[in-house]
Amino acid sequence: MVVQSIVDDLGAFPGYGDVIPVIDPVTEEQIAEFTDGGAKAVDEAVARARESFESGVWQGKPPSERAKILWRVADLIDDRAADLAELDSFNTGMPVDQAQAIMGTAAEMFRYYAGWCTKISGIAHDIQMTGGVAQLFSNAHGYTLREPYGVVGLIFPWNGPVFNWATKLAPALAAGCSCVVKPAEETPLSAVLLHKLLDEAGVPEGVVNLVQGYGHTAGKALTEHPDVDKIAFTGSTEVGKQIVAAAAGNLKRVTLELGGKSPVLIYDDADLDQAILMASMGIFIHSGQGCICGSRIFVQRGVYEQVVEGIAGVANGLQLGGPKEENVHIGPLISEKQLNRVMGFIDEGRKDGVEVVTGGHRLDRRGYFVHPTVVTDVDPAMNLYQREIFGPVVAVLPFDDDDEVIALANNSSYGLAATAWTNDVSRAHGLAKRLQAGTVTLNCQMVYDHSMPFGGYKQSGWGHEFGREGIEAYLQTKTVYTKI
Repeated sequence: MVVQSIVDDLGAFPGYGDVIPVIDPVTEEQIAEFTDGGAKAVDEAVARARESFESGVWQGKPPSERAKILWRVADLIDDRAADLAELDSFNTGMPVDQAQAIMGTAAEMFRYYAGWCTKISGIAHDIQMTGGVAQLFSNAHGYTLREPYGVVGLIFPWNGPVFNWATKLAPALAAGCSCVVKPAEETPLSAVLLHKLLDEAGVPEGVVNLVQGYGHTAGKALTEHPDVDKIAFTGSTEVGKQIVAAAAGNLKRVTLELGGKSPVLIYDDADLDQAILMASMGIFIHSGQGCICGSRIFVQRGVYEQVVEGIAGVANGLQLGGPKEENVHIGPLISEKQLNRVMGFIDEGRKDGVEVVTGGHRLDRRGYFVHPTVVTDVDPAMNLYQREIFGPVVAVLPFDDDDEVIALANNSSYGLAATAWTNDVSRAHGLAKRLQAGTVTLNCQMVYDHSMPFGGYKQSGWGHEFGREGIEAYLQTKTVYTKI
């Protein structure tokens, strides 16, 4: 079983702090432990990354050679997809079929950015300068160079370990950076196998350095480190703000993919069967532990009761369980801490007078399972409406017209994603312009592509991942002038 071998290998990483238990969210039992690397392990990893970057062992390779290696990484992810899926499902509790689907996406991320290795280029211009010292140079030529930032720290969350690893590491390596990678302390397992695959694919030693530890120890040390040139982070907005403050020491560049409170708009002319199903899965999939999950659903008043009933019906029909159980649709929350957070929001909502249409309780079994929950009578001032819950909890509110629903949807400090369901094409594209979100889906949901940029408005993040923007996030521009 691959899990046991990876658990054994987990203990081989440098550790200088507390012993961190890894808990199975299905059984609530410890499945592994490792020692927090802390600041010392980060110092060692950053030193290795800096040495590899300055030596040119990776950034100095011909772009076509880097591309071949990244393509081999993708092939190895495909070859070990079953093992990686087993690790992620075991560690997070997600159904195995969902974990397997993510593996193919991770492999394609590396193939996509392998293609960018040979397409990084600047611009060139003949310059006709006037005024000042221009009279000394009748002609000049200018061009730009796109160069890797250097040493980058990549910090990713527990809700999709392999996918988030690939989303950050593939463009960083394609750009020529050397990296220090820190996975979430709750889900350290798949990163160990992925680290082995990089070595097998031919990524030189020291180019990618794995550090295990808590966010407040190893993660903090990485974000504050004076020899790290850039941080890319996916996680909560609260931690994102701490990273911004930590980056001020050397003004390191920061890319942040943060929280969301994504609105879903359902009009009375929509295909209601599809809208109800997709809006339900858009919040209940992975027990709502996704940044783009549609946790606020606004329904035109004429079909409001029908949609509430439909979403509640889907919620009640979902089978919860662990990866080894049959016919399971969604798994548990990641931890007891997350369980308490989600239940805290629900309990607070009850005190505030919301109606719990269905759910609102944890399952009567072991594990961090919360029944998919639908609430109504939610006021926009409530935490249930304003704050990211990161659990299977959705607030459903009625609306009458476009202006009202746009005001409701945009009444949030977040702006990651939004969805509109309507068969009126003109209205749909009009809504896309007015919704304050980095990604808008029309008559579809949870859609993305490697070639399209992904990022947030407002407090949902800085910068973009995926597409051209994804690799440009790891490149800096140098302008050169020369006399002809």
